[in-house]
Amino acid sequence: MGDLKDGRRRPTIRDVAAAAGVSRGTVSRVINGGHWVSPDARAAVEDAITRTGYTANHAARSLATGRSSSLAFLLTEPQQLLFADPTFALLLRGATEALAQRSMTLVLLVADTAAERANVEHYVRAGHVDGVLLISSHESDPLLASLIEAGVPTVCTGVPLGHRMYVPTVSVDETESARVMTRHLIDRGHQKIAVITGPDDTSGGRYRLVGFREEMGDRFDPDLVEQDVYSSEAGAAAMTRLLERAPDIDAVFAASDVMAVGAIAAARRAGRRVPEDLAVAGFDDSGLAETHDPPLTTMRQPWGQISSAMVEILIDVINGVPRTDLVLPTTLIVRESA
Repeated sequence: MGDLKDGRRRPTIRDVAAAAGVSRGTVSRVINGGHWVSPDARAAVEDAITRTGYTANHAARSLATGRSSSLAFLLTEPQQLLFADPTFALLLRGATEALAQRSMTLVLLVADTAAERANVEHYVRAGHVDGVLLISSHESDPLLASLIEAGVPTVCTGVPLGHRMYVPTVSVDETESARVMTRHLIDRGHQKIAVITGPDDTSGGRYRLVGFREEMGDRFDPDLVEQDVYSSEAGAAAMTRLLERAPDIDAVFAASDVMAVGAIAAARRAGRRVPEDLAVAGFDDSGLAETHDPPLTTMRQPWGQISSAMVEILIDVINGVPRTDLVLPTTLIVRESA
């Protein structure tokens, strides 16, 4: 079959199938990122797409299927955190790459204020996206409950407190991960260990504290606990309060790398050297940990796996496949800070 990239007409799936020597169904599965396609057939289809100049007609597909071929990346946090916390950028990049392989589009939505939540809810309910990748969730936030009530396919990163029975999740074992880091600090000989954790209405904030408390056992001291939002400023303020109450602490587990960076800055302002006088460990390994001075000891989350799994599970949910949850492992990364 000749090359169709000469302007005569728009190439179709039928043309690609003929050029590749496969069925139209096989071409459709390759285009939509489906499984059950052999490597040889996939290579033949991809070569035929290049030779024919085929591009998907998403407008026609949307009219025929009632789908938009796009997913929402929904962040229910202040907009500035998208740029201040590198974990969100990692998830955004991973989701974008996963959708690009399926010729789908990712729509970034931010819903922190009541007005933003109302706009997002209207946009999503109107069918502008086929489903939602919920990147952060707070137990007190009504938006997730609204999406569930409307039947909007949704997948959460982290366990959505109060809603875990209604939406599939991709998460790490927050409790066990915190126990591993706490055990590391204990094994390094630290005697008075404090923790700076996230909001109690998030799974990370709540269960990382649970893991720390469980591993500390009889050593746990509630006066050595600080809980705040995930930000450098919050980490610094929490460290300042800890040092005022307990100037003899010798280690701090901060439940995010961003908080750890703020904590180290505050410790230095108070005349403490890290790690000589005070060990500080983080959580995430988002890129910030490796480049910080000193490099942070942290718990690595598998960001690429999290975002790609979220996309795959959400597409399954959209296609009527029964929901599933996925818990991925973290890894202790030991560097100079602790």
